[in-house]
Amino acid sequence: MTATTIRRSRDVPTLVTAAREGDHRAVARLVSLVENDDPVLPDVAAALAPHTGSAQVIGLTGSPGVGKSTTTNELVRALRARGQRVGVLAVDPSSPFTGGAILGDRVRMQDHATDSGVYIRSMSSRGHLGGLAAATPQAVRVLEGAGCDVVLIETVGVGQAEVEIASLADTTLVLLAPGMGDAIQAVKAGILEIADVFVVNKADRDGADATYHDIQGMIGLGERGPGEWRPQVVRSVANRAEGIDDVMAAIDKHREWLARPLPGGAGVHDELTRRREARAAAEVEAIALGALRARIGTLRNGEALPTLASRVAAGKLDPYAAARELLSTLDT
Repeated sequence: MTATTIRRSRDVPTLVTAAREGDHRAVARLVSLVENDDPVLPDVAAALAPHTGSAQVIGLTGSPGVGKSTTTNELVRALRARGQRVGVLAVDPSSPFTGGAILGDRVRMQDHATDSGVYIRSMSSRGHLGGLAAATPQAVRVLEGAGCDVVLIETVGVGQAEVEIASLADTTLVLLAPGMGDAIQAVKAGILEIADVFVVNKADRDGADATYHDIQGMIGLGERGPGEWRPQVVRSVANRAEGIDDVMAAIDKHREWLARPLPGGAGVHDELTRRREARAAAEVEAIALGALRARIGTLRNGEALPTLASRVAAGKLDPYAAARELLSTLDT
């Protein structure tokens, strides 16, 4: 199959086979089908399902300018040194005016551009809140199915609303930098709740020690039961590749913790399985709700929804009763 054919192909079995064999064009085509919500998407998911569920998913979030892309670049280098295949999803914000996005994260990852063991994809958020794109969960499945051992997800970097990554990643890294706000901002942003590892990047700058100790102090204020994870705090200077070994060690330590059995006796899953089952439940729910919204959208152009809306507006019917009638229409 030629490059042009792959770019236009909707032959799912052929694309999946090529992606499994390491063809980056096939992987790109599958991700594009996901982003565009192509009608063949259920076939894509079905074909990939037997090959998913084993990749380690690592999320990186933090404010703009803290060094997420540079840190991602160095983590890719460290993972490749271990012989692991790596996929990177870098989510960029889309313009509220034009809908476009710069998609510039790959500029900082040119070191890996010719490495067949690395796949890097920039994605536009397309207005989706939470720091990710709506298609990110399915894109992760594509990279898992394509044989990636580790998937790194770099969020938009918009600040205090980026908590969605915690529900998608096995391990969430929150990057901080000195001079970009005190520890109170960390509490306001809710990142103490989502971070498994804090990385104080640009640790060669003034104020890095203060930031490190502030975060340690905030973590110490939290209440944790026996055996609960205590977020790690490490320092790095990513643009000089310093401290990356410490970041990797913290990720490995969290991975080991995730694999420990949950208390409660036989048959109780480990924390990693629990998180992944919760992720799968959220994914199924999102797909079901999307299908439901689509069906309601078709009713909007028919007679049922406008008629119910007219009765509610006239005070002849309350909105809850109208919603029940609408749902009963969907069941028929």
